[in-house]
Amino acid sequence: QVQLVESGGGSVQAGGSLRLSCAASGYTWKWNCMGWFRQAPGKEREWVTGIYVGNRMTYYADSVKGRFTISQDNAKSTAYLQMNSLKPEDTAMYYCAAGFRSPPVSPLTGADFHYWGQGTQVTVSS
Repeated sequence: QVQLVESGGGSVQAGGSLRLSCAASGYTWKWNCMGWFRQAPGKEREWVTGIYVGNRMTYYADSVKGRFTISQDNAKSTAYLQMNSLKPEDTAMYYCAAGFRSPPVSPLTGADFHYWGQGTQVTVSS
């Protein structure tokens, strides 16, 4: 069983910052990567970023490169998403996710994730 719980969402002005957290629990052998997705009303779910829990290699969607940073604590129990220079188009429900991809050096994409949290809302006003 894998459980993911997000926190840290809120409302900010364009250009502001937020830091999301994802607390993970369960057997670690069930996944080797964690990441974040987002979905705005009326739009499809979009993969944002991912990290391999073993080697901490990171990958980003083009829309957030240079602005968002994914990281993980030393115990590998919590993932973070630091979001800077936020734009109105970043407004969405943000979901933490976990999955598996082999070998763990291949660039991560949305198809690699299968476990989901319940989401935390991020709203960016212009």
